[in-house]
Parts: sequence; C-alpha cells; structure tokens
Amino acid sequence: MAKLTIKTDNCKGCGLCVDACPKNVLRLAPDKINKKGHHPVEAENEAACIGCAFCATMCPDCIIEVER
Repeated sequence: MAKLTIKTDNCKGCGLCVDACPKNVLRLAPDKINKKGHHPVEAENEAACIGCAFCATMCPDCIIEVER
C-alpha cells in the first residue's frame, strides 16, 4: 500500500489529481475549506492506492507526495 501526503493548505481545488486517479482514491473535500478558500483534495480511500503517482504528476502545485 502506498502512502499519500497532501499539503491541503496549498491546494487550489482544481481536481486534476482526482480525474487522474485510476482507483478513485481522491476527492475534493465537500465539507472543508482551506486557507486559500478552496475545497482541498483529500484521500477518500487511501487503502485502494496503488502508488502510480498519476495524481502527483498531474498536480500543477506539487502538493501531493506518493511514497511506495
């Protein structure tokens, strides 16, 4: 199982990582707002993560780190 580290305070909620994830691990948090005023990404089902790092590759702000 891979470990995800997400810097939610720097997320702008673009959703590119959510769309890139083949296992639907990520989602935009519907009930959270970060310091920038956006709904940040969060791991909804981290146990399903396969460590492909597509999310980290797609993130324009480099807020996601994947450890395998």
